Amino acid sequence: MWNMYHMVHFGMRTSQARERLLAAAVRHALDAGIADLSLRQLAAAIGTSHRMLLYHFGSREGLLVAVTQAVEQQQRAALLESGTSPQDARHFWERLSDPSLWPQERLFFELYAYALRGRPGTEGFLDGIVESWVAPIAGALVQAGADEQTARADARLGVAVVRGLLLDLLATGDRAAVTEAYERFLQRAPTTDPPAPVDG
Repeated sequence: MWNMYHMVHFGMRTSQARERLLAAAVRHALDAGIADLSLRQLAAAIGTSHRMLLYHFGSREGLLVAVTQAVEQQQRAALLESGTSPQDARHFWERLSDPSLWPQERLFFELYAYALRGRPGTEGFLDGIVESWVAPIAGALVQAGADEQTARADARLGVAVVRGLLLDLLATGDRAAVTEAYERFLQRAPTTDPPAPVDG
């Protein structure tokens, strides 16, 4: 019985330590960026050791994947809270296209490419990479009166359009032109469309 209690208690402490490190890494990613940092540099920046990061995340890539997925969760939460009107969508796009998020968005697409190529440490990154956004957007569309099949198709289109426009933005830096293109998409989209997502 004691051994079982000790194992459960140790597992909880390990999980809590991982979550604290992840939260610190996410804060640093959003404040200063992490894509160009070595594991040792990142460990120093958040007040830990590279050995602890290896223990909890397996590799630099594993940590970057965890950080990006955590940022995606934050973005989805913001999406669900932002409303479904065209004006809500504009506000959400303004947030996504803000230059302060560009380093994290570059990291998202970099990891996306690594995962497509099967780079070690990125296993699981593609799991839910589309569905995790399609499902909540489609759910909002269904609640607004759309049938499920149409809602899922429109949601997938929204994800694809916004991610494509973000790639354009990161490549060109032309925020005005890309925002104009997004506005054209909004004008042609069904009136029940929620704001489309990004990434991470």
